[in-house]
Amino acid sequence: MLSVCIRYIPDRDSAQEVLQEGFIKVFDKIGAFDHKGSLEGWIRRIVVNTAIDHIRKSKKDPFRTDQDDDFKLGASDPMVEMEELQLLELKAELAMEAIQQLSPAYRTVFSLYVLEDYSHKEIAEKLGISEGTSKSNLAKAKMNLQRILIEKYSYVEQGK
Repeated sequence: MLSVCIRYIPDRDSAQEVLQEGFIKVFDKIGAFDHKGSLEGWIRRIVVNTAIDHIRKSKKDPFRTDQDDDFKLGASDPMVEMEELQLLELKAELAMEAIQQLSPAYRTVFSLYVLEDYSHKEIAEKLGISEGTSKSNLAKAKMNLQRILIEKYSYVEQGK
């Protein structure tokens, strides 16, 4: 669940605080769990909501803004396979770093939509924004991510 928190709050210490607060809520409300879905999904939703609450508290309204080929594993040579795995891990790390560089509004909408599979309607209701703002923030987040990743990947490729 810490990785869920870090998607929304890039500062690790703050993310850990949010995680702790989220688990306090989980333990307080465990009697409300109805066993209709997975426990992990229920906990994840509480943690995500706690992270969103934290973002709301820390900024007045960050959601209003005016403001490769498929990587295939399975090489026959174990050394090549290890290099491919290391490259894949590096790419995943760069992607997470890029997501953390987004503004709170863009990062939150991107994470909810792409990583948590919320609809724009659900995001709008949860964050108190319009569906159009959610869609706009997602589009801008994708454009910013593309720019950040192009810069990062060109740096990685030069370092090879």
